[in-house]
Amino acid sequence: MQRVLITGTAGFIGFHLAKLLLAEGFRVHGYDGMTDYYDVALKRRRHAMLLQDPNFSATEGMLEDHEAFDRVADEVAPKVIVHLAAQAGVRYSLEAPRTYLDSNITGTFTVMEAARRLEVRHLLMASTSSVYGANETRPYSEDQKADTQLTIYAATKKANESMGHAYAHLWNLPTTMFRFFTVYGPWGRPDLALFKFVDAILDGRPIDIYNNGDMYRDFTYVGDLVRGIHLLIDAVPERPESPEDIAPGDSLSPVAPWRVVNIGNGDMVRLLDFVDAIEACLGQKAIRNYMGMQKGDVPATWADADLLQSLTGYKPQTDVRDGIAEFVAWYRDYYGK
Repeated sequence: MQRVLITGTAGFIGFHLAKLLLAEGFRVHGYDGMTDYYDVALKRRRHAMLLQDPNFSATEGMLEDHEAFDRVADEVAPKVIVHLAAQAGVRYSLEAPRTYLDSNITGTFTVMEAARRLEVRHLLMASTSSVYGANETRPYSEDQKADTQLTIYAATKKANESMGHAYAHLWNLPTTMFRFFTVYGPWGRPDLALFKFVDAILDGRPIDIYNNGDMYRDFTYVGDLVRGIHLLIDAVPERPESPEDIAPGDSLSPVAPWRVVNIGNGDMVRLLDFVDAIEACLGQKAIRNYMGMQKGDVPATWADADLLQSLTGYKPQTDVRDGIAEFVAWYRDYYGK
């Protein structure tokens, strides 16, 4: 039974990934700091569900505490590490930037050091579509230069990619970075747009619509996202003998067993159409508060997901209306609304 250590298993994506891997026969150990960035009760409920499976175990701890994480990593002795834990939230990074440095830089270094020492078969680490920053060529593809990040959050994630590449090169540590595109679905974070919109509409409160609704996002259903991560576990990058050995469209480094992969639906959905779909699902109209563009935000994101499909044979394809319906069903059940 393959042992996997996942950081952030009480989080939105980590919970869904752990749940999927357990169903696929993995033994999973989770590591989570249970920070209060949002409702800790929601995080504990996720962990409680995972702990019903005998092949799941978990430790509460901060990644900045490298000695605590090292003890857990040594005990678990994983063959694969999936690093999802991070200080998330583009907008919160405008208010508390130091938190992102502590968690996303120092915490990620802790994980990489453990992976190097344990010589894991594959280290997989989360990045974000936000690293594309001010890029205007869409869809975003992994071979684009991405040096114009617009927030500290995005900058820390780009730093993680660079750190991962250095470790892959220095220690021959097979590393895959994946860039997420606007993930949504059941058990989602309260700071994400879908959660905030549904919560406000059902309570009769207005919703804030930035850039007057002239925004586009590549909404990616969480079930599709974690399926992509699961399949990438076995797509272990290998250091090429020469640059000529790298297939066209592959982001594999010419000097390290490292690549970066977009995980997105490969589609742009207009924000106003997204709101329309929520209203239709709820059977209730939103009170719309149109606002200007928020600092650090971008008008559109759109993933080129061809590399993911080439590596795994899989491409996310959940229709946003179906994904919204799944979230609303969970929300009504969980909150009794």
